Amino acid sequence: MSRIDDLVAIDVHTHPQTEEFLAAMGKRHQQMAKHFGRERPVVSFAEQADQYRDRKMMAVIVNSDSETTSGIKGAPNDLIGKAAVDHPDVFIPFAGIDPWKGEAAIEEIRRMHGEYGIKGVGELNPARQKFLANDRKFMPIWETCAELGLVVMFHAGFPGAGAGTPGGGGYRLEYAKPVPYLDDVAAELPELKIISAHPAWPWHLENLAMVWHKSNVYLDLSGWAPKYLPPEVVRYADSLITDRVLFGSDWPVMSADRWMDEFAELPFKPESRRKILLENARGLFGI
Repeated sequence: MSRIDDLVAIDVHTHPQTEEFLAAMGKRHQQMAKHFGRERPVVSFAEQADQYRDRKMMAVIVNSDSETTSGIKGAPNDLIGKAAVDHPDVFIPFAGIDPWKGEAAIEEIRRMHGEYGIKGVGELNPARQKFLANDRKFMPIWETCAELGLVVMFHAGFPGAGAGTPGGGGYRLEYAKPVPYLDDVAAELPELKIISAHPAWPWHLENLAMVWHKSNVYLDLSGWAPKYLPPEVVRYADSLITDRVLFGSDWPVMSADRWMDEFAELPFKPESRRKILLENARGLFGI
């Protein structure tokens, strides 16, 4: 039996923890460690791959670049691409871009697609990167992703970045609303596959409505301990939108083990569990 046939889950939301990615966080590294109550030690790609391989899982590795607004350049996307080349049985690569870079962002997407065969772009964080996804100036980026068949992942809902600090680090919660911003993009580009990352609390009902309404939008359940998921999210994920809900941990914020253990305690139908943990992601990424 091949490893692909032996998979039990695909974690669609993990953040690399090598020295380069931690350095690119700047002050957010310590701020978010305080917010989530856990430090972020350095973890090599090889070690992360082994963790997921041992659990018979694959993992999407995401990146971000907020140089325009933070002054700190994101970690090179080539690190993501090379990690996927070194561990093709585990990693699914997404490229990080700064949408304010416009044509340069588009060129980076095309380069990463051509050189490394990335499967997506993101995680984009509208609150932290200070942009509205439906702003016309950014549409060429999303159109490029649609043209290349790439999935785009947007953070939705309460941002951990800046949380608990004066002024929230200058990040506006409004930018993290899924409706109307992501909804507008999904409506205008029905061929573009979008992951609305996290349940999107406190706008989780809007998020559920968007996913139910638009078949090109997916919801990942990352960033939340399953036992704390709002009951509406559990109910809809087990019924009306089951085909477009994805397992995501937000590793290292949450371990895959804790997520899976708590998910097992929720009242999901067996067929819903299979779709959320594995089948929906395999279909989305063509695995």
